[in-house]
Amino acid sequence: MAVTLKSPAEIDRMRRAGRLVAEVLALVESELAVGVSTAHLDALAEAHIRRAGATPSFKGYPGANPKRPFPASLCISIDQEIVHGIPGDRTIREGQVVSIDAGAIVDGWHGDAARTFYIGEAPAPVRDLIDTTRLAMMAGIAAAVPGAYLEDISGAVEDVAAPRGFGIVRQFVGHGIGRSMHEEPQVPNYRVGRKGRRLEPGLCLAIEPMLTMGSPDARMLDDDWTIVTRDGTLAAHFEHSIAITERGPQILTTI
Repeated sequence: MAVTLKSPAEIDRMRRAGRLVAEVLALVESELAVGVSTAHLDALAEAHIRRAGATPSFKGYPGANPKRPFPASLCISIDQEIVHGIPGDRTIREGQVVSIDAGAIVDGWHGDAARTFYIGEAPAPVRDLIDTTRLAMMAGIAAAVPGAYLEDISGAVEDVAAPRGFGIVRQFVGHGIGRSMHEEPQVPNYRVGRKGRRLEPGLCLAIEPMLTMGSPDARMLDDDWTIVTRDGTLAAHFEHSIAITERGPQILTTI
């Protein structure tokens, strides 16, 4: 889908969707505990979205297999799962890395955000993975200023992640967002060697680094959705939807 610049009024509408997504992530975090099923977390999220008169972005979203659209309102990815984990009977256990990705549509506008949590007291290397992924996202956001280029966002993410030795997943990248959950342009989390699109006020992006403890290579499971690290190492994922304004980037997915 072509790049569209949003007006201030449209960005305000996107902010409503973003705020709802932030509420969902806060609600899920408050319930995230040992013994809780991922299906329960998904049900809580969907109920909160629908009570607000909104629609889950992910439920029914088409994937690689058109006969298997995404069946849930949250993506819940655990340990070596990078993204698109499907909620179900699994229960949360001590010592797990849990990434929660949420999306909602409010009056036709999308919000999309993700956070990674550790259940219990994280060992230092795992805490470093999670913290670095969040900091890489924030660096990418800070680079999203008018007059800069997409490559500036990508480079900012890479400059945080690479020196720490983490793998930067390349098969999946950030994206434009607005009336559709996935719009142009794509936003890689690594330098691609060209400037890319010039950043302008009204451009809305989802910036979402995905880092691993080992190889960045990934593969899809037989469920046609869940993406895991090829070498079985842990992964983390953070995401915010932002709007580029005259004053700089504004995070939309916050309360």
